[in-house]
Amino acid sequence: MTTTLITGANKGLGFETARRLVAAGHTVWIGSRDAERGRVAAERLGARLVQLDVTDDASVAAAAKAVEAAGGLDVLVNNAGIESRGEGNTVVGAAELTAEAMRETFDTNVFGTVRVTHAFLPLLLRSAAPVVVNVSSGLASLTLVSTPGTPTHAYPGVAYPASKAAVNMVTLQYAKAFPGMRINAVEPGYTATDLNGHTGIQTVEQGAEIIVRMAQLGPDGPTGGYFDAEGPLPW
Repeated sequence: MTTTLITGANKGLGFETARRLVAAGHTVWIGSRDAERGRVAAERLGARLVQLDVTDDASVAAAAKAVEAAGGLDVLVNNAGIESRGEGNTVVGAAELTAEAMRETFDTNVFGTVRVTHAFLPLLLRSAAPVVVNVSSGLASLTLVSTPGTPTHAYPGVAYPASKAAVNMVTLQYAKAFPGMRINAVEPGYTATDLNGHTGIQTVEQGAEIIVRMAQLGPDGPTGGYFDAEGPLPW
């Protein structure tokens, strides 16, 4: 039985990923900052709840102990993320960006990913087929963002793409450090979720496809890569 933890799984892409993996036979832990929302989500899915705030060391450490006590972990999906927006759900551009807004975004998207991965590494290393999926974004691709005439190039925000570019580098370096694990970054696509005020153009079912696929990799699967549903993406 494969045991999987998904951060930020009480709604959106995390919830849909959990639903699909439960259906595939995984024992799934719903990692949720809000314990009550997490409880409701876990009950709906037939999953387990672990209260987990990726920005809080004590919360992450307690979650790791709870999962360890219940038997360990095979798959970690670092899904929790934020995109700072201004009034009217507008993206904060370079002229308005502050260091504080950048710090808040990085604390969840980058430091949270590292904090959770570090805490659960001992459990993953005991697994026969450990997998880590880091939910990134097409906006993390320097190649795509620098290509004029594309929606990616037109995105004016700084903090979110910078944070996800950092997640890509973290992914690559972890994969090199732990060659026995399958560690990849994925781009779900522009999905309608709370993160973007439901302005995305695809459903959570579509967005979760690549997350679910990479969460089920076997030991012969790719590692240190960056993928969307169609295949590898340019860094």
